[in-house]
Amino acid sequence: MRGRALAVAAPVAALALAIGFFLLKTRQLAGGVGVEAFPLDDAWIHMQFARNLAEGRGFSFNPGVPVSGSTAPLWTLALGGVFAVLGSHPVLAKVLGIIAALGTAWLAGRLALIWAGRRDVALLASVLVALAGPMVWGALSGMEVALAALLVTAALVLHARGRAWAAGAALGLAALARPEAALLPPLFWLAGPLTGRRALAWGLPVAGFLAPWVAFNLATIGSHLPATAAAKIEGGLVGYLRGVREPLRTTLLERPWQFETEWARWLWRVDVLLPILLLPGLWWLGRHAGRAALVPATVLVLHPLAMAMLAPYRAPSFQEGRYSIHLLPLALVVAVVPLTPLFSSSSSSLSSPGGEGRVRRLRSVRGLRSVTGGRLGWLAAGALLVGAVAALPSAASRYGWAVQNIEAMQVHLGHWVARHTPPTARIGLNDVGAIAYISRREVVDVMGLVTPAIIPFRRDGEMGVLRYLEHACPDYLIVFPAWFPAISEMADRYHPVYRVRLDHNEVAGADELVVYETAWSRWRPDRRPCPGALARGPGTSQEPPAEMPGDRIIATRYP
Repeated sequence: MRGRALAVAAPVAALALAIGFFLLKTRQLAGGVGVEAFPLDDAWIHMQFARNLAEGRGFSFNPGVPVSGSTAPLWTLALGGVFAVLGSHPVLAKVLGIIAALGTAWLAGRLALIWAGRRDVALLASVLVALAGPMVWGALSGMEVALAALLVTAALVLHARGRAWAAGAALGLAALARPEAALLPPLFWLAGPLTGRRALAWGLPVAGFLAPWVAFNLATIGSHLPATAAAKIEGGLVGYLRGVREPLRTTLLERPWQFETEWARWLWRVDVLLPILLLPGLWWLGRHAGRAALVPATVLVLHPLAMAMLAPYRAPSFQEGRYSIHLLPLALVVAVVPLTPLFSSSSSSLSSPGGEGRVRRLRSVRGLRSVTGGRLGWLAAGALLVGAVAALPSAASRYGWAVQNIEAMQVHLGHWVARHTPPTARIGLNDVGAIAYISRREVVDVMGLVTPAIIPFRRDGEMGVLRYLEHACPDYLIVFPAWFPAISEMADRYHPVYRVRLDHNEVAGADELVVYETAWSRWRPDRRPCPGALARGPGTSQEPPAEMPGDRIIATRYP
């Protein structure tokens, strides 16, 4: 097998083996959870929006109530389109993720071929991307990260081929899949002549794709940012503009240093050689591929700094690097291109778009290639592959435990709510994804991701949330007591009826999630009047809740 067939078959085989390993590990840790299981509750948020879109209920979380509750609207829309055609089957999110991950691996190989002019280097880059633990996680997670990585890598390939307008369009779409990708358009513009024509080539496509989403945000929540971003931002420049104050030292020094070190640790966890090879790779790009390749690649240094200073929310490594995975293919390509001189001058250096020029620029190191016969190159390639494979067991274990956590807690409670509450019950939630998707109940999001009206109340902490709950009066409240200790102690208003506790918690917000029946529940015989503006009448006799457990509290434990 040679040429293009190998360039496709190798990453397909690598990703298939890695996915099989992840699923096997998940079965060992979580049992027979099936293929419709995900490592984050957020995947179910996307699917709730997507199902409502497919059913004609608009871009809404509570059906028929438009809200910009997705930081990755392109992924939500893609899922909605697929659900509309094929049905609302959660497994389709995995199918889309796997397709995007395969496309990303192939494009990473094309990018390496353009920059290095060698097919063996390109094949190495492609296989490394397919084997990278976060890419495998992204393919199976039901999240947007594989799509974002596909679009960013496509933009880099188009830029390397001189197709600025198409690359700008890809970046605009990438920013709709992961907003951190918005850092790239200025770098692409700086990579060439600083002319107005080039500024339009990069700016107009990006603005054209982002403008409708900004308009939707303004129309639904009155902000340029989606509700998810507005609820999560912890500081930085955007936080300052939204009234979040923090010491200047934190913004300019402490958090940037923290994020840079977390970024390096995350890359090391992907492959121990990856952070070591990045700086030599950037030097190699500047020397042999020029400014056009080097300047966009500097995003690998700027990304954690921008996250820290502009709109911070957790570190770059948070949740397997979900805010950084879109740059992982670029990082792996940059890591492999400095190995080019170590390979022999064989048929693997067949021409590529721009490849002959790259080879001519490498003539100064052909003596080294002739001496080593390519053995150093293959040894280095083998070391990188060993590093990637060695990282897979721990990555698969983290994925397996995460799936187990979400299935045991949020998915389990979604089924419990569906069985034990009336269909028209309003549920206040800490984690809105799986519980809302499975139960199909109206929700009040106490974190503000899909209930932006609570965000101003959240600025006053737990007491602000309490005031909003007395305004909205949900029938049930499902929250982590560790997050809301004062509310959880108010037994006169919030009576615990069910609880789930994780014995091995990897991804849940806390070990225990508790269901409380509120004093305003419309089905309580001793129901209190709701003091808020969103009060509703008592529940109808035609819609009684299912029978509650006899002792009203059950402690459910999962290993």
